[in-house]
Amino acid sequence: MAAAEQTVEQVDLSRSTVRELNQRLHDAADGGPQSWRITHPNGLHAIGAGINAPLELEIDGHVGYYCVGMNKEATVRIHGNAGVGLAENIMSGTVTVDGDASQSAAATGRGGLVVVRGNAAARCGISMKGVNIVVEGNVGHLSGFMAQKGALVVCGDAGEALGDSIYETHIYVRGSVAELGADCIEKELGEFHTAELTGLLAEADVDANAADFRRYGSARKLYNFNIDNADAY
Repeated sequence: MAAAEQTVEQVDLSRSTVRELNQRLHDAADGGPQSWRITHPNGLHAIGAGINAPLELEIDGHVGYYCVGMNKEATVRIHGNAGVGLAENIMSGTVTVDGDASQSAAATGRGGLVVVRGNAAARCGISMKGVNIVVEGNVGHLSGFMAQKGALVVCGDAGEALGDSIYETHIYVRGSVAELGADCIEKELGEFHTAELTGLLAEADVDANAADFRRYGSARKLYNFNIDNADAY
């Protein structure tokens, strides 16, 4: 006998509140619907914040601030644009935006994968702590600021101060870079990094050749204060 198809729980946010939806998503960690479809998000804030279960969410429309912040394990697809702080502090799982993302996408993210099919605004991936981010379009200024771990892949162009005060995050850019931030330099694209980049492009379902990218990372002059490097601060 064929397995029964999984039931999709549908929530209309023109009829239900975000608070009610989020409570139900939190409750689902202890059992209940695992597949969800959210309609009429209408730019509301904090949709799906704090999920802690391997749920599947489809959000039909634009979302506001801090959508699926602190996501853990869930697979989320947003069929629209996302406001400030998309997937902030993501722990694991995958978040995909079919449109553009506003400022601070995946800020402080500790794990998982965030994919932006359009452009990401300023401060994309600031203070990354292990998340991987793939942006098919461009990123704005100060992207990768103080990024510590993980990878930021930009298939388009990058704005000013890319990787400012970066630690050990790997940044890959296919297009042009307006300006590198403090202590960020271009580095060799070696075999390890080519393999890492190829894997991330495949995972994000992006048709691009790793050989077309350049890699950027830390010059490691700001780890400890040295008077000889004062002009780099």
